[in-house]
Amino acid sequence: MRRKPILCVDFDGVIHSYTSGWQGACVIPDPPVPGALRWLWKATEWFNAHIYSSRTKDEHGREAMLTWMVDKSREEFGEGHPMSEIRGDLSPEHQYPITFSHEKPAAFLTIDDRAVCFHGDWNELEPSELLSFKPWNKK
Repeated sequence: MRRKPILCVDFDGVIHSYTSGWQGACVIPDPPVPGALRWLWKATEWFNAHIYSSRTKDEHGREAMLTWMVDKSREEFGEGHPMSEIRGDLSPEHQYPITFSHEKPAAFLTIDDRAVCFHGDWNELEPSELLSFKPWNKK
C-alpha cells in the first residue's frame, strides 16, 4: 500500500472559525468554518492529515482540539463516524483519523490562513507590505 503524503492544516481560522480570537490554548469557543470538517474528512482519503497550530505545542491544547473536533464532528456527521469518536485503548491521537502534531510536520502541502505562497522571486515580496496582510476572515 502506498504511503499517503502529509497534508498540514492550520486550526484557528482554517478549521475553527476563530471569530472570538485567542482566549488560551484550551479555549475553543467558536464553530467550525463552514465545510471544513467534511473537506478534512474527504482529504483523509488521499492524505495523512495533520493539524498543526500554536495550540498543538501544548499537550492540553492538543487535547482541547481533539475534544472540539470530536464534538463538532458528532454534530456534523452523527454518532459512529470515525471523526465523531475516539476508538481503542491507545492514546487518542493514535486512534483518531487526524493527527495533532506537536511540531510542524514535513508536509507535502500546508493550508494556513496566515501565509504567503512563495513563487521563487524575493522581489515580489516587499517586507513593508506584509504588515498590511489580512487573513480571509478579516478582509
